[in-house]
Amino acid sequence: MNVEELVRDALREQAAGVPAPRPGLAGRILAERRRRRARTLAAAAGTTVLVVVAAVGVPTLLGSGDPDTGRGRGIHVVGGEVSDHGVQRQVDQSPPRDRIAVGDQVLAAYFTSEKVRQPNRDEVVERTYSVLNQETGRYEVDERWSFLAVAPGMRTAAVLERELPAPRVGLLDLRTGKVTRWIPLAQGVGGLFFSPDGSKLVATTYDKNPDRAYWSHKVQVNDGYEPWRVPCRTGFAVVDVATGASSWHALPAFSGGGGNYGSGENLRFNTDGTLLYEPINMAPGVVYRDFDGKAVTVPAEEAHVDLMSAPAGLSPDGELVAGSFAGGVKTTATQVLDPRTGKRVAKLRGQELLAWVDNTRLIAWDIAPGGGEYENRLVLVGIGSKETISLSGARTPRDHSAKRWEPIFARG
Repeated sequence: MNVEELVRDALREQAAGVPAPRPGLAGRILAERRRRRARTLAAAAGTTVLVVVAAVGVPTLLGSGDPDTGRGRGIHVVGGEVSDHGVQRQVDQSPPRDRIAVGDQVLAAYFTSEKVRQPNRDEVVERTYSVLNQETGRYEVDERWSFLAVAPGMRTAAVLERELPAPRVGLLDLRTGKVTRWIPLAQGVGGLFFSPDGSKLVATTYDKNPDRAYWSHKVQVNDGYEPWRVPCRTGFAVVDVATGASSWHALPAFSGGGGNYGSGENLRFNTDGTLLYEPINMAPGVVYRDFDGKAVTVPAEEAHVDLMSAPAGLSPDGELVAGSFAGGVKTTATQVLDPRTGKRVAKLRGQELLAWVDNTRLIAWDIAPGGGEYENRLVLVGIGSKETISLSGARTPRDHSAKRWEPIFARG
């Protein structure tokens, strides 16, 4: 996505009547667009979107000047360098062909996505997954699935068949590549996430394909029109993986701010798996819910978790939380925060913090040397370190390239 498209999307959200977002909008937009995760708003049919193109510099790698490396809460980094212990990297591969891992944090799979134009001018985003073959250590394309989520331990994945919303959830054995069991659900499913211990799934349900944009709900962009998504989330079901038992609860697409929202967000579990986490496109940015769908108070230790701009979330010991983009126009940087106060504890390299390896190291996206904003690769960063360790080759510079891939991490 180029600068014009990025600004256009941001202004489109404003044009839809969304209340003022939380601080850090620019960083969140950059992070969300890079991930290409569906986080959309639906504009009213016929809405005219005025586009203003801003002159924005292209970020480069964080300079060699001293970053803020506060070491509160007992952090210790030997020699000020990030450790490469247990690293398996493929710096010349993008998308990866061979296993990438740091310690027990493994790139379990990744997907590419493509917008497919329909005869009636609708568009459907179709994902293609590549899954790690644990015997050969290579990633293999599996075109059977529209959605795939990997359970902790990397023995099982939950999958949805191509046509969404899907009437059943498959449990895929990641060692054999075969579905061992199908779990039927009363409502069609469009997204899945495992609980942190892998014992439960949250299945978000829809009455239309949440990956479809409709020409009948088109919006004006510059001098033309584009198809747009419509609100279609119906609710969710929390599924017991062992028994297949589930209980469905109605939960339409969030519209608490009066905005005309899109197809909704896939729900996921919070850090300890006792609540559901619903990201939204307005302040406060997230709603925590119990398993009946009732909104509840955000847990104190998760007050500053933002899985849309910093997917890594809380550190394994719960003492730190990944923060959003902290760079500038011409530099990239990320940050980690005190999870209870939101105060910055350390400033790191990178664009977006994706997964904790341990309590001081994280996997992140960052720009390849000499590259542009979208030519980013996976790197290992450490608290207190100015250096990074490259883990993959750089992604293509075009945001909508068919080979642009999105990672799925799991602990092996």
